[in-house]
Amino acid sequence: MSDATILFFLCLCILLLFCIVLYQQFVFRSGTQTDLRKIHQKLGEIIDTDSDERIMLFTENKELMELAAQINRLLENHLKTKADYRRSRTASKRMLSNISHDMKTPMTVILGYLEIMRIHGEATQEMLEKTEQKAQSVMELINQFFTLAKLEAGDTDIELSKVDICEICRESILDFYEMLTKIDFQVDIELPESPVYIQGNKEALQRIFFNLISNVIRYGSDGKYLGVFLRMDKKSVYIDVIDKGQGIDKSFSESVFDRLFTLEDSRSRSIQGNGLGLTIAKNLALQLGGEILLDSTPHVKTTFTVKLKQFSY
Repeated sequence: MSDATILFFLCLCILLLFCIVLYQQFVFRSGTQTDLRKIHQKLGEIIDTDSDERIMLFTENKELMELAAQINRLLENHLKTKADYRRSRTASKRMLSNISHDMKTPMTVILGYLEIMRIHGEATQEMLEKTEQKAQSVMELINQFFTLAKLEAGDTDIELSKVDICEICRESILDFYEMLTKIDFQVDIELPESPVYIQGNKEALQRIFFNLISNVIRYGSDGKYLGVFLRMDKKSVYIDVIDKGQGIDKSFSESVFDRLFTLEDSRSRSIQGNGLGLTIAKNLALQLGGEILLDSTPHVKTTFTVKLKQFSY
């Protein structure tokens, strides 16, 4: 075979390889364009119908697979935002309903006594005391709403300092001691005699324990028990506030710190709750760099644990 023939076949092979490469590039580009069109069309359908679907793509193109994965992440974030909005809207409706309920009862009593005073032209000491009591309960509800609104908006400036948590626990229990004695509660307290210092704020901590102990009296009264125990590890202090009342079912454990969440039967009790106490307590704990944990076995033991940072020197 002559050199010219060999050269001809060599050129022919190179040309053939070049054509194959061009064909593969054409197929690749066509396939990529087709996949991009599919992504575009499907994404348009999802947006137009507001569906919960995802982009499903089967291709060997790694860049397109990554693009689809990132689009699906955006879609998942969009779904989460929608779900949060729906929950917020439902919570707002429930809030309006509960506000109406919690304000209507004391306001009805106040207006009733005022009408009696107007008709008879006189007011007994008992009437005045009950009217004042109901007015104070309305003001307390309004103050709690303002407190929660400020906490959630980040408008509350809480200064952290060295605080003896044992002293605050003792003072909090003493504030309720007369009431607890009258309703025959057994009270167990286990606090170290020496100071235990944490990073906190006295007023915020007093509010947290006021709300937690109030919660025990409202919803744990059938157990007739209050326990306050302190334990520690190397970094944190844990204060357990325990009751042995009706408890909280596991299905409600995630909701108990939500705004205006109350167990349904609580609304007929003599000591009413408006569902804000635990929400405020948790928000305050978070602002102190801590948290509140819940563990409950209904009619056996319910424990709210306040976890706080030890003071660092």
